[in-house]
Amino acid sequence: MSLNAPLRFLTRTALLLAALIAIGLLGAWLWLRQSLPLLEGSLETGQLDHPVTVRRDAQGIPLIESTSRDSIAFALGFLHGQERFFQMDLLRRNSAGELSELVGDAALEHDREVRVHQFRKRAQRNVEALPEDQRAVLAQYVRGVNLGLEELGSKPWEYLLLGQEPRPWTAADSMLSVFSMYLSLQSPIGKFEQRDTALADLLPDDLYGFFFPEGGSWDAPLIGEARGPVRLPQTNIAALLEEADSIAYQPMESDDQVYGSNNWVVGGALTAHGGAMLADDMHLGLDVPNIWYRAAWSIPGTDRQMRAATLPGGPIAVVGTNGRVAWGFTNTMGDWGDLIPLELNEAGNRYRTPDGWAEFTVEPEQIAVRGGEPETLEVRKTIWGPVVGEDHRGQPLAYRWVAHDTRGGNLNLLLMETVETASEALDLGPRLGIPHQNLVVGDSQGNIGWTVGGAIPRRVGLDGSRSVSWADGTAYWDGYLGAEEQPRVYNPPSHRIWTANSRVMDGPQLAVMGDHGYALGARQRQIRDALFARDSFSEQDLLDLQLDDRALFLERWQQQLLVLLDGEDEYADVRAEVENWGARASADSVGYRVVRNFRLKFLEFTTAPVLTYMRRFQEDFSFGPRKRQLEYAAWEMNHSEPAHLLNPDFASWRELKLAALDAVLERMARDGLPLQEQTWGVQNTARIWHPLGRAVAPVNWLTAMPADRLSGDTHLPRAQSPTTGASQRMVVSSGSEESAIFHMATGQSAHPLSPFFANGHRDWVEGNPSPLMEGKTRYTLTLQ
Repeated sequence: MSLNAPLRFLTRTALLLAALIAIGLLGAWLWLRQSLPLLEGSLETGQLDHPVTVRRDAQGIPLIESTSRDSIAFALGFLHGQERFFQMDLLRRNSAGELSELVGDAALEHDREVRVHQFRKRAQRNVEALPEDQRAVLAQYVRGVNLGLEELGSKPWEYLLLGQEPRPWTAADSMLSVFSMYLSLQSPIGKFEQRDTALADLLPDDLYGFFFPEGGSWDAPLIGEARGPVRLPQTNIAALLEEADSIAYQPMESDDQVYGSNNWVVGGALTAHGGAMLADDMHLGLDVPNIWYRAAWSIPGTDRQMRAATLPGGPIAVVGTNGRVAWGFTNTMGDWGDLIPLELNEAGNRYRTPDGWAEFTVEPEQIAVRGGEPETLEVRKTIWGPVVGEDHRGQPLAYRWVAHDTRGGNLNLLLMETVETASEALDLGPRLGIPHQNLVVGDSQGNIGWTVGGAIPRRVGLDGSRSVSWADGTAYWDGYLGAEEQPRVYNPPSHRIWTANSRVMDGPQLAVMGDHGYALGARQRQIRDALFARDSFSEQDLLDLQLDDRALFLERWQQQLLVLLDGEDEYADVRAEVENWGARASADSVGYRVVRNFRLKFLEFTTAPVLTYMRRFQEDFSFGPRKRQLEYAAWEMNHSEPAHLLNPDFASWRELKLAALDAVLERMARDGLPLQEQTWGVQNTARIWHPLGRAVAPVNWLTAMPADRLSGDTHLPRAQSPTTGASQRMVVSSGSEESAIFHMATGQSAHPLSPFFANGHRDWVEGNPSPLMEGKTRYTLTLQ
């Protein structure tokens, strides 16, 4: 036998395998191509009274032109249905509690929690309550979505992968998309109030006031002043512990890790052209595709265009400019729901109301589970709202929540398209059926303003800060505030307005808004101070502020850490990195990573006795959103080292601090890199994946965005983590849109073979000033 025979056999085998792989890749490519959207040509829809032209540029940004708003809604629905249907499906299932039907029992716990709110029934009720003209716009949008889905050569690739069939879109599904944003931006079980009530009830007053103040020196409200310093408590922290207690530790994630946003606006006195200039960047989870879809459309009856970020699922502009007025949103973090502890009879089957004992209404909700048996959930309802859980003493809690009311979900954002002034835009605030936002506006005449976008309940007999019984009728909601009662700021003397999820009001207006976990004011203060450092602004100036990664918040922690390491020879290399940290949350800074994580570990160690104490009453207790003002207590302990507040697991404050640093260094060392390469970017590496990529790894090969090492962090304007951050950045002056800037993570299309799947993502990563206005037309589609 020739020695060449085995080689020939191996060669033939290798060629055969290569051919099979090539055939497989070609088959996958052809399979994927079937679900690509239609970009060019003419389509006879049979459903339009007025034709529509859709012009797309190289980035996939459409300009929709028609003389009919209904036809524009149809075209936007068509584009959403073609480009983003699976994303839309996840949104409606998320708030309806129907994800298990699609992905199996991995989503069952989520569906159980959400289904108690019965959002699908509420969505249908809210659609029926819409004005006739809005129902018409929504109906055409729904028709467009379903035609877009039908016109794909094959169902979206995600359904092929899951072996599922997409079901048609409905008007109620569009309202469910609004409710899905509630679930992202507000707690469906009132977490902040639940934990705050428990802490206030169980902790000694002085310890509660010290660890959980309402605010402090970092505050930067629009109206009012920063809070004063915290007072050291008298109670010894060891008094919380029993002899047999083993102190509990829970890793401390960033205390400003919130789904929120930044926005600000400067008046015409501070711009070269005299128009107001607005900046907005909404911080949300980062996925493939982006939550937003960029679009522009003609505004019928005018010569202007709407340019906006839309939410696939609805026919509305979420943030953008109509050529006269620009607006942006940040989450208010105000209090828009109340937990009500129920007073039960001895049998536990009735609860007390102002009109006597009442029986619970029990409604079954069937949850379909892919690959399993359906589950029936019994929803217990009261006159105030559904039962969502129990408090720290085991008392059932009903939830009175704006999201449950008709006022909580509507399409009144459509009205923003035609407002002519900032004042008109502010007037819409109370009418907007959205999760409550800081609505910041500026118009082409230079006027600026702020208000709450969303309906505000009129509380009687309670301030909403604690869970109290409503059984005797002295505590209740008396409808909603009118437009004249809504907090509002218009054309302040400073010509500047800013918000960043922190407290914006004081006094009576703060009482109206309440507190559901305001972010620490560091980010907001850095923005405010930067705005007051200049007397004129261009679009680039505001973009630079959006990208500001100066670590002003951590400067004092860096200085204290240097003092701690003085004379510690074994930490000489660490001290050198901390000293030369660059004072920025820079991807290439080792020192920033050390300082940032040292502070969080210090927070974990110093609050562990409180956590241990609370878990005596609630086994799964965690600080959650109640931890966002912990900085004031942490800094006071770090600075003054009070002996009676030292965690008993440590012999001294120095030992605790060095243990915190050692824990940080040990965690960094797991990367397997020398200290000089353990940069902030190594930890803060983008992980922007398709939702299915978390379960099916090969999906990431085609769809994941590059694993860029990112600058920025949560306590500064360039808010950034591996999976959350600025979902978009916008800088715009209405009437001067040709100079406006827009960034969006990922790209327009969810399809990995789309010519604009990731177009624009590099601008988002690198901060390049890419335009808001759509570019030269590359593709033209006519809908007849």
